[in-house]
Amino acid sequence: MSAASTPAVLVMAKAPRPGSVKTRLHPLLGPRGCAALQAELIRHTLDTVTATGLRTYLAYTHGRGDGEASTPDVRVAAHPGVRTLVQRGQDLGQRLTAAVTDAFTDGGGPLLVIGTDAPTLTRMHLAAALTALENHDVVLGPALDGGYYLIGTRRPHTELFALDAMWWSTDKVMAATLTLAAEAGLRAELLAPLRDLDTSEDAAALLADPGLPPGITAVLASPRSWEDV
Repeated sequence: MSAASTPAVLVMAKAPRPGSVKTRLHPLLGPRGCAALQAELIRHTLDTVTATGLRTYLAYTHGRGDGEASTPDVRVAAHPGVRTLVQRGQDLGQRLTAAVTDAFTDGGGPLLVIGTDAPTLTRMHLAAALTALENHDVVLGPALDGGYYLIGTRRPHTELFALDAMWWSTDKVMAATLTLAAEAGLRAELLAPLRDLDTSEDAAALLADPGLPPGITAVLASPRSWEDV
């Protein structure tokens, strides 16, 4: 790790390509609507993170394949000063390990890792996570679906991502990660839970939440507008 380590946030994001993102929301928005939603989630997440002044990394997927030309590349959504990384690995655990290692090697740390699926995450959640890391080794933000929307560490504890590939995207991720932390002798702290935006049920619940950002509300509230795009 660089001697010039500074608190940082790593955003993990999939390229907003129709047919490859937010597939469980296809019944509501269709492939192109889901790609538009993903692009807006990325933009909002980067707005939230960069407003903190923290060093920011964006680890993106290439987004190669059919339909790429009709949607923005993740890198286009990056704000000036955001350091981009390419996700590497066959499953999410491997990709997290690679991106976290890259960020710490570059001098980022303590490091908060987030995705783009929790649209009501705010700067206050990020500040609370950094505060928790002053007295704990690991901080986790539980998602209501059994996963987590944030994981933060003071050091690159990549053993926390050593889950079997079949466990990722299940309701066992949070509990399994806490078990790995305990086995490694790491002290963990939990933040307030948030809802991820993955299903039509999530969309309905979040549309009733006054904390949902306007740009995301606009995409979710007009599902039919994407049918002929």
